[in-house]
Order: sequence, then structure tokens, then C-alpha cells
Amino acid sequence: NLHSLHLIRRDPAMQAFYAKADLIEADGTPLIAWGRLLGRGLSRAHRCTYLDWREQFWALAQQHGWKVFYLGGAPCVAARGADAVRRRWNGVQISTADGFFDVSGAENARLVDRINHWSPDVIFVGMGMPRQERWILQNYARINRGVLFPVGAAFDYEAGAVPTPPRWTGPLGIEWLFRFFAEPRRLFTRYFVEPWMLLPAFVADARAALRPG
Repeated sequence: NLHSLHLIRRDPAMQAFYAKADLIEADGTPLIAWGRLLGRGLSRAHRCTYLDWREQFWALAQQHGWKVFYLGGAPCVAARGADAVRRRWNGVQISTADGFFDVSGAENARLVDRINHWSPDVIFVGMGMPRQERWILQNYARINRGVLFPVGAAFDYEAGAVPTPPRWTGPLGIEWLFRFFAEPRRLFTRYFVEPWMLLPAFVADARAALRPG
């Protein structure tokens, strides 16, 4: 999304994270719209965000018996989110840990040991950008198995700690507006300041698209 593009231009760890990622998806309607203006074959179907694929994911997790570890959120929020998921998808295997810990000390080492002991198939890391990406980058080689996804406030939504945007706002391109009114102090800079700082990159894209050949 635009926020991650802003961080990539300023944070070497974010650059390294995206360089290492096996799969990068567009999570933001503005990026889809910009790609279409540049003549790329994109549509809203290319937008990929947790709230859009969560039901399909948990159905597959239930069907295949996947073990899912969720790391992130304030104390008790992740556990409440896991309980909400279990109520909808009986039998899914979820273990959680909150995101308030020392990411560089012994506490982090114990957490990695716990993850490895549980041996999950999927690890959701929801600590917000860029903390979640930095954590994945720093600990990826120490984790024995599991596909890692940075998922932001995924279980905050599941727990009801943050209002969930109605899914019809996504196709209309106004989900960001719902999120802003839910958390205006946290998101004002992200939505109203950072996009202007990306203007040079957008100009460079436009020039490249108009360049002959």
C-alpha cells in the first residue's frame, strides 16, 4: 500500500524485507488505480488484504488441519481474536502471543523457541508497519517451519478492538476513509501527508510509461 511504499523509500530494513519476500501483493486501491492508469492489466481483483481472504483462509485451515500462530496486538487482544475465529470455524488450531515484548532480547528468543516448539504451518505477524516486517526479517532464519504473513491489525478486527470496515467499502475505494474515521489521530499522517511525499515516484512512473519504446 502507499504507507509501505513511503517506508521502503526511508527504511533499509523494509527494502530488505521486500527484496526477500517470496510474494508481494497490492493492498490498496490507489495502487490498483495508478497501475491501470499506467496501462498495466490490473483490476480490483488484484487487491489482496486479510479482511478479503480471511474466510477462505480459515475454511482451508479447518479443512487441512493447519496450525496457525498469531503474533501481535495488545495483551489479550490476540487471544480474543483467536476465540472469535474458533467460534466461526470450529476446530481450527490457533496459538497466540501479544506484540508487546522486547524484540531484541531474551524475551524474543523465548518466543521463537515457543513458535518452533508448536511447529505451525502459518505464522501471522500483526504488529504494524514497519515493526512486523523488521521482526520477520530478523527472525526468519531462526524459525524452523511455517509461511509468514505480515497482517497488520488482523486479529484486532477479529477481536472487535478496531471496527471492521464493511466489505463494500473496498470495491468503492473508500475503505481508507472508514479506517480514518475509526482512528483519526493514528492515520491522519498516513492518509493525508505521506501520499504527497510519494509524488516524485509517481512522476517517475508516468515519465517511464510515456517514454517511447
